[in-house]
Amino acid sequence: MLGDRVQNRTQSAPRGPLWFDKLPAMQPDGLSRHEYKVLVEQSPVLIWRANLSTECDYFNDRWLQFRGRSVDEEMGNGWAEGVHPDDLDVCLKTYLGAFSRREVFEMYYRLRRYDGQYRWIFDRGSPYFSEDGEFSGYIGSCIDVTERMEAQKAIDEARERELANLRGLLRICMLCKRICNADGSWDQLETYIASHSRADFTHGVCPDCLREQMAQATAL
Repeated sequence: MLGDRVQNRTQSAPRGPLWFDKLPAMQPDGLSRHEYKVLVEQSPVLIWRANLSTECDYFNDRWLQFRGRSVDEEMGNGWAEGVHPDDLDVCLKTYLGAFSRREVFEMYYRLRRYDGQYRWIFDRGSPYFSEDGEFSGYIGSCIDVTERMEAQKAIDEARERELANLRGLLRICMLCKRICNADGSWDQLETYIASHSRADFTHGVCPDCLREQMAQATAL
């Protein structure tokens, strides 16, 4: 299994020929072989390719710059050495499962950057086929989504804190209905909830109170 080979990797997979190296000097769309190479190597995303053995045989320059490793170190299953240990099992299961079914897959995992920091990666892989329609492996692209993941985590944690503040028993005055804060001060219900959550208020009159007020006005 791939997971075992990651732990006992002794030899990198041979690097397959780069697809743009086999292109004619000029393409019908007007782009040269060099321009195609620049698009792939300097694209602002990390790009990888895997052959029929599930082992990777290509990484673009952006990937190698992000990892701070040579292409030989990343080849085969070497890339998986940079996946966070807590994410490796799910990462490999997602990858191998999609590979066996030849389905597009998407996954998030933490990948070690050149400076030793783990960064959250969004990885999307898709099967690719030869000109004859034969399945040839996978091509994938990755983007760094660390800031997005951390922002969402901060939102979730803040929401949990707000809910925690509203859980349990609240001391409410039975006469004025004000609520007691942790420091012993008392706030109106609206003020307390507004300071402990993101809720806001708009005031109105409920049907029961409206009928009562109408009845009192009529009796005058």
